[in-house]
Amino acid sequence: MIEIAVAAGLLDLIETVSGHLDGIARFREIEIGTPGQVAAGTADADALVVTLQSLRSEHLAALGTQVRVIGRAGVGLDSIDLTAAAQLGIGVINQPNYATAEVATHTVAMLLAVHRRLAAADDVARGDWGTWKSIGAITPIEEQTVGIVGCGRIGQAVVERLRPFAGRIVVHDPALAAAPAGTELVAELGDLLSQSDIVSLHLPLSDRTRRIISADELKALPPGAILVNVSRGGLVDEQALVDAIREGRLAGAALDVMAEEPPRTDSPLLSEPRVLLSPHIGWYSESASTRLWRLTVDSVVQYLAGQPVTAGNVAVRGDR
Repeated sequence: MIEIAVAAGLLDLIETVSGHLDGIARFREIEIGTPGQVAAGTADADALVVTLQSLRSEHLAALGTQVRVIGRAGVGLDSIDLTAAAQLGIGVINQPNYATAEVATHTVAMLLAVHRRLAAADDVARGDWGTWKSIGAITPIEEQTVGIVGCGRIGQAVVERLRPFAGRIVVHDPALAAAPAGTELVAELGDLLSQSDIVSLHLPLSDRTRRIISADELKALPPGAILVNVSRGGLVDEQALVDAIREGRLAGAALDVMAEEPPRTDSPLLSEPRVLLSPHIGWYSESASTRLWRLTVDSVVQYLAGQPVTAGNVAVRGDR
């Protein structure tokens, strides 16, 4: 019987999709906040399943000696020290494809909401009817340029959804050899920023991309631009973003992700009405949730059985 430890809060979700593994795998919930908790919870486990829980080198070193693989229920891998996992011979599997449509749709929904000033217009619900003059100037999106930074699966899905709206779409992604249909490929990030009225980020978080949008990049945007981030909070210097909005250089921003989640109560993002926030739910739909947990446990079992992993991406192949 395969023993799979799962981070606290996940067991009920996993048990709803793992009936087909009865007699093959057994799941138990553990706390993994400290290395000591990791050691106690995984002492006789074959695998560990997490979502956004941080697994730094000290947590990985504390894993039980039988643990051969970590299943990351999600796309990003910045919460796991992949170098340490490789050195310890522990595999890491993530799920990059489970919610592409959901994230792309959420991106466009937030983008259009900020562009159309819907948060300001919602003052009606609080008894302030106002007028069109009170929400700020709106340029038709068909007269504007939208810049997509990072054009992999999700970036391209965003492009497909934006084509009926945007007057022009430019993309920046060093991995692309050619522009997706209906877009223009821009070689340098600075060139994309200088000509984009709306910028949407679709990048993983790494040492190279951390704070890729900081004060200088925000200054490169045209006056009245909008920034959208439904990828990772660490991509954006949040204080610089709020400063740019309060100084009137940017019209607003839409963020589904923040550098610290949940944010501290004194985060400047929370007090800026021109920043539209959602609590890292871009991935969510009932179907995506079911897919995520099913794919995660299936990929872990496939890996442990020495079978080809068809249910996820093997980011690190261990040799334990």
